Amino acid sequence: MPLAQFPGGRNWGYDGVYPFAVQNSYGGPDGLKRLVDACHGKGLAVILDVVYNHLGPEGNYLRDFGPYFTDFYNTPWGDAVNFDGEHSDEVRRYFIENALYWVQDCRIDALRIDAVHAILDFSAQPFLLELGAAIRRAGGRLNRRIHCIAESDLNDTRLIRPKHLGGFGLDAQWNDDFHHALHALVTGERDGYYEDFGTLEDLALTWTEGYAYGGRYSAYRKRRHGNPSRNVPARRFVVFAQNHDQIGNRLRGDRLSSRLSLGELKLVAGVVLLSPFVPLLFMGEEYGETAPFPYFVSHGDPDLVQAVREGRRREFAAFGWKETPPDPDAGETFRSAKIDPDRRTEGRHKVLLDFHQTLIRLRKEIPALSRLSKKHTRIALDETARIFFAHRRDGESEVCIAFHFDGSDRTAALPFPRGRWRRRLDSGGTQWQGPGAAAPDRIETDGDAEIRLTPHNVLLYERTHS
Repeated sequence: MPLAQFPGGRNWGYDGVYPFAVQNSYGGPDGLKRLVDACHGKGLAVILDVVYNHLGPEGNYLRDFGPYFTDFYNTPWGDAVNFDGEHSDEVRRYFIENALYWVQDCRIDALRIDAVHAILDFSAQPFLLELGAAIRRAGGRLNRRIHCIAESDLNDTRLIRPKHLGGFGLDAQWNDDFHHALHALVTGERDGYYEDFGTLEDLALTWTEGYAYGGRYSAYRKRRHGNPSRNVPARRFVVFAQNHDQIGNRLRGDRLSSRLSLGELKLVAGVVLLSPFVPLLFMGEEYGETAPFPYFVSHGDPDLVQAVREGRRREFAAFGWKETPPDPDAGETFRSAKIDPDRRTEGRHKVLLDFHQTLIRLRKEIPALSRLSKKHTRIALDETARIFFAHRRDGESEVCIAFHFDGSDRTAALPFPRGRWRRRLDSGGTQWQGPGAAAPDRIETDGDAEIRLTPHNVLLYERTHS
């Protein structure tokens, strides 16, 4: 999450006001560089969230030094940055130099660009296009591959299409539709933006196209939303069941682990990690961390703190939540968000961690899973039985995956292609604290195969050629 200096000692980071200063309470620039070096020593890349759509409301003095902001547009969080008005060339260069600072001086490997739908720029050469090009050139000079990943709720493929196809050429984007489709299925929630989701068909659209809304009517927005994403490569979509926004922007900041059974959590993990996209896990999700992640700040201005409290209440109104959310300025709210990694060695937390590790290992080992491609993915649905069936292929490597979203046992005819199949994973197995594996270890079929599914089952079969 963002590291630019913000007021106080605790904050999500979206109130940063000095873009080139690394937050002092985190360790400053030297601390960040040591962290990056340590990650690189472990073979880990570091992705940094950067905020170029606004600056924080307290301690922001950029306006005193030039026309950094515009009154022509508005954002929900503060004054819009001047990316297309008078003297905007210098403003754009300031923020591009900031991006280069992170990747050159601090050796960050990728930038996650916050809420690009609030970067309002209608010039012929948009800021995001210029930013992506500058980062690619820097990567060439440094002999490194540096990625730009957008966060957007527009469902607009221009962000991730190459420049020669009229796009901005960014490397990937977070896919909220995948999250919303999966969340609505497993929780049953239909308030707010979840109004648009709740069927297996919605999830199937995200698996085969990318966006569930690629131009169709959105009841939540009361208009058509998005444009088609079928031809966008799967590697350009980052998918998830949880992230800081989707947890933190709930009334209590509660995680799925506080609402779902172990079986449902395994099902969620399977949908994310066996998908043809780049998977993202929120901190502690892999072992079912139960600590909430509420929104927190430490502003010095009491009037600003009160405005934040009132803004949070208004934000939750769309979901029908009437309770008072945790006070974002209270130290206890911040402390409640701290995770306890020791949980990963105990009970269902250890089972869930082992399950995630197994899914990741299978994803690496089996070419049909490791290839990020929607082209060779076939989906079959049974909305009544709540079964999502996927067939994925890469050359001679083939897998069939069944996701059972119902909470009861069921025998179903699953549309396996002709051949021999070996079971590689059954989330109902006793080693995963399930009721016991009910599906056969091996299948030989000329078509459909009768399979016994346990509640919230994830089944993975791999084709054998012997």
